[in-house]
Amino acid sequence: MSSSEEKVRTSGEVSRPEPTLPTVNPAVDKPEPPKPTFHPAVYVTSWIALSSSVILFNKHILDYAQFRFPIILTTWHLAFATFMTQVLARTTTLLDGRKTVKMTGRVYLRAIVPIGLFFSLSLICGNVTYLYLSVAFIQMLKATTPVAVLLATWGMGMAPVNLKVLTNVSVIVFGVIIASFGEIKFVFIGFLFQIAGIIFEATRLVMVQRLLSSAEYKMDPLVSLYYFAPVCAVMNGVTALFLEVPTLTMDHIYNVGVWTLLANAMVAFMLNVSVVFLIGKTSSLVMTLCGVLKDILLVVASMVIWNTPVTALQFFGYSIALIGLVYYKLGGDKIKEYTSQANRAWAEYGATHPAQRRFVIIGAALLSFFLLVGSMAPSYAPDSVANVKGMLGGASTGNA
Repeated sequence: MSSSEEKVRTSGEVSRPEPTLPTVNPAVDKPEPPKPTFHPAVYVTSWIALSSSVILFNKHILDYAQFRFPIILTTWHLAFATFMTQVLARTTTLLDGRKTVKMTGRVYLRAIVPIGLFFSLSLICGNVTYLYLSVAFIQMLKATTPVAVLLATWGMGMAPVNLKVLTNVSVIVFGVIIASFGEIKFVFIGFLFQIAGIIFEATRLVMVQRLLSSAEYKMDPLVSLYYFAPVCAVMNGVTALFLEVPTLTMDHIYNVGVWTLLANAMVAFMLNVSVVFLIGKTSSLVMTLCGVLKDILLVVASMVIWNTPVTALQFFGYSIALIGLVYYKLGGDKIKEYTSQANRAWAEYGATHPAQRRFVIIGAALLSFFLLVGSMAPSYAPDSVANVKGMLGGASTGNA
């Protein structure tokens, strides 16, 4: 065989293409694009709006609408929550977390029922308080809740006593004491009910923390409501049967309005749903800081809607309490870190949007000026304030 024939055959063998494996497997499904979600600000705004609405709604029904049956109102909220959680458990995936909870009859009696008892007591005391105190003062007193939780944690032996932390929370208590001295419409029985409600709520939170310290009992707020609402509704219902039902008439219900009570229960339930989304999309720290903002907004709303008098001494004491609360939740290092980040972001915003930044500064200054002037209006222009109230249809009626 000649060398030329060998070259031809060899080149023919080399040029024959060999089969190659496909780089993409058509049988494998392509990953689905991530589902669009709302901006975290939507969840923050929704929670603040719903939380504030529940408080203002309850104040309106119990005090201004003269429906003076706080235990019955609490029972109605919990009965509605029981019904709605049962519906959601069967129609949605919001309560799928309950499938991982090892709930037995023994655990329910030894853990859920006692916690439900304190939950009921805190709700009852919290609603009774609306009969005696203004929304602004109630929110100021609620600033002591972290203090009560800390003391309950130490009392139940779940954490060692820390003198540094104790000094910090003492600042919160000191600020609330100053605010209490500045309260014009101070009612001692209402003050006692609010403090009792804070103590019951702190005890409940610590008991829940101890229950959830094991991973097998981890529950989000909506799953917790699924277990706690039925027992709380029964406890409150039995209490109301002896204390409030004998004096309740249909005229009381018709005076408030059936649809108003239904809307009130729906808003209260939606608040629990919004908590799940807020923590899931942000964090519990964000919720805590949003709670501080919500309290401030509620104080302002109480002044605007019901013309609640708030003195300069109250503002001073409440400011001390809020500063102490933020420091307690974040700590000095975190506050410095977040402050530097905020300053950097504000400087970058000013560099890229100088006109908008000036507009924000001017708008904030004007808003502060008008809020200050408006808060002092009843003292120097009572006739004008009365005329505005009349134009609004009496929406800003004073305390009954």
